[in-house]
Amino acid sequence: MTTVWIGIDIGTSACKVVAVDTAGQVVADRVLDYPLATPRPGWAEQDPADWWRVTDECVRAVVAAVPGAQVRGIGLCGQMHGLTALDEDGQVIRPAILWNDQRSAPQCDEITERAGGLKGLLGLTQNRMLPGFTGGKLLWLRQHEPEAYARMRHMLNPKDYLRLRITGDYVTDVSDASGTGLFDVRNRRWSSELLGLLEIPERLLPRVVESAEITGQVSTEVARSWGVPEGTPVVGGGGDAVLQTTSMGVLGGGLVGVTLGTAGIVAGASDSCPTEPDGRLQISCGNAPDRWHVMGVALNAGGAFQWLRAALRPLLPDGDLDYATLVKLAQQAPPGSEGLLFLPYLAGERCPHLAPDARGSWVGLSPRHSAAHLSRSVLEGTLFTLREIFAIFADVGVRGNRVRVSGGATVEPLWLRLLADILQTEVVPVVGAEHGGAFGAALLAGVGTGNWSSLEDATAVVQETNPTAPDASLADRYDGLYRIHRELFTALEPTFAELASVEPA
Repeated sequence: MTTVWIGIDIGTSACKVVAVDTAGQVVADRVLDYPLATPRPGWAEQDPADWWRVTDECVRAVVAAVPGAQVRGIGLCGQMHGLTALDEDGQVIRPAILWNDQRSAPQCDEITERAGGLKGLLGLTQNRMLPGFTGGKLLWLRQHEPEAYARMRHMLNPKDYLRLRITGDYVTDVSDASGTGLFDVRNRRWSSELLGLLEIPERLLPRVVESAEITGQVSTEVARSWGVPEGTPVVGGGGDAVLQTTSMGVLGGGLVGVTLGTAGIVAGASDSCPTEPDGRLQISCGNAPDRWHVMGVALNAGGAFQWLRAALRPLLPDGDLDYATLVKLAQQAPPGSEGLLFLPYLAGERCPHLAPDARGSWVGLSPRHSAAHLSRSVLEGTLFTLREIFAIFADVGVRGNRVRVSGGATVEPLWLRLLADILQTEVVPVVGAEHGGAFGAALLAGVGTGNWSSLEDATAVVQETNPTAPDASLADRYDGLYRIHRELFTALEPTFAELASVEPA
């Protein structure tokens, strides 16, 4: 009889469910999407009933795909920072407010002020209160929807709402709790001091456990619907940003993970909680006890290349410009794009600079530059920004001599070549990275139920493929351009707010 563990990942646009066997191989998977509502500009909401409907369908499909298999445990992963407000009966009060919702920026400023400024807040939670975080949403709800706030008896993150429906327990894990902005990440507990300053009752918040800890069992009703044994254990799981890193096997030991999608994410692990005095990094509890997750998010990576394609397409008679053509153009320009530098701040920036008003630019244009230089410089500029995040990592003691990569952009070898050359470090894709957080959640379930002795043991199944080594002959060239790239932000920063002020509303 095959034994499997189920991993459920409730993302921003879709639910992914996988079944993983005793060897750590994905033997079945299912993905279904659901809608995202934007009732006002800058708002993002979802109906938790949609999460449950799609999760139910995905799990039943995955279980059916492995007939006769014994499901030994279930792990949960989900989009972080969301506010799911529930009444005393566990019923949803209003649509969930998501991580990408920006309405609570004024409340985040208020929280920072109440905490004694940025230094005081970092001392309490090790993180800035960003508009996406849950804490600001709670204050927004109290100020703008006081009746809903008065009815609220429980606050859950998205994946933990699924847990409530599966087991009846109000529980979260340390990594997801870290993303609320209300958690003392260093001491792995709710920040009672900050909650007191904000007048938020701690009873609203769920119990917190480590990621592989068993939090409850599948109820009789759900077990019958899904075709799994009644009482199947459910473990804590993790927030998606953290568990994505774990699923790549990045648990320390000189490994750093890079995810190249619309944004660029650099993530690593530490056996102590780092201190970053400017709050540019997001610090979370890791998915293993006494382990911390460190992350820097550059808002514009593959998204900058998408912008370039959209900007150039109207110039072609048929409007047909695919990414392969842009990549071929980039390959025609020499390394360093003959001194053409691109600052990729098309949507502002979060890391290495917290600068929502930052704007993108090309610097160094001359008559010798062509569309090939434009294309290559966009790639190089986004990766110079990731190198800046690596420098911040080094400052807090997280150093990597090997880089594992995932994300949609990594299917293109040029991205990997440029990343290796700009970092002067070997970069290696991982097999099965597309399963991401769902895979990581299943591994956590395997650890929690004893198939693997530790998370290190579980992630030993992660396989690397086709490493790309750096070209040492390009080190000096890229070092010089990187230095100029870093100086350009400081030089142009005074203009960003002025440019933002003249843009149409």
